[in-house]
Amino acid sequence: MTRWGFVIDLKKCYGCFTCQLACKAEHFTPPGVFWGRCLKGETGKYPSVVRQSLPVLCMQCDDPECKKVCPTLATKKRDDGIVTVDRNLCIGCKYCVLACPYGARYPVMKYRSYFEAYKNLPEPLEPSPNPLDEYARTKWFEKYGEGINTKCSYCFERVEKGLQPACVEVCPAKARYFGNLEDPESEINILIKTQRGFQLNPEFGSDPAVYYLPPR
Repeated sequence: MTRWGFVIDLKKCYGCFTCQLACKAEHFTPPGVFWGRCLKGETGKYPSVVRQSLPVLCMQCDDPECKKVCPTLATKKRDDGIVTVDRNLCIGCKYCVLACPYGARYPVMKYRSYFEAYKNLPEPLEPSPNPLDEYARTKWFEKYGEGINTKCSYCFERVEKGLQPACVEVCPAKARYFGNLEDPESEINILIKTQRGFQLNPEFGSDPAVYYLPPR
């Protein structure tokens, strides 16, 4: 049995945003859509100030609130624990966006390009087709489209090919680990048990599949 999960080592993460950019590059997400984010916080007073980075993504909950409220059953949980959105069933009602306690859902009611300003050049200038813009738009519409709610999917297409999720592969600090939570001998389970791994806001009761190792 498999339930894919993440472990993120907060001692190693220094907030470079590489994971955030890799996610965008892998999935061609439009402006304002960040399936993976890196939050920054600061505590203490000078001279004892501590800054901490907190990478967040879809928690792939075992008991997902988003699935409970979906009126069209577009939100599904796969046998390996990954929560997905069926673009053919999603009506963009945003119930899941409101229900997700981790703020991991992003509605895309209308696709926007990163080249919008380029398309509205003043006369007599005329925009020429931008191959990168067209490629990104084509790739997005192949998988997602408009009028739907979107989220991180653990890069399951890559996982099914035996690859790591994009954010894990590019992390320069090697702060991210991906593996099977159901395997007691997996690397992530060993890290959770030996280094006091914890879930973010376990009181929500959704049993997220993302664990963190303490910063200090």
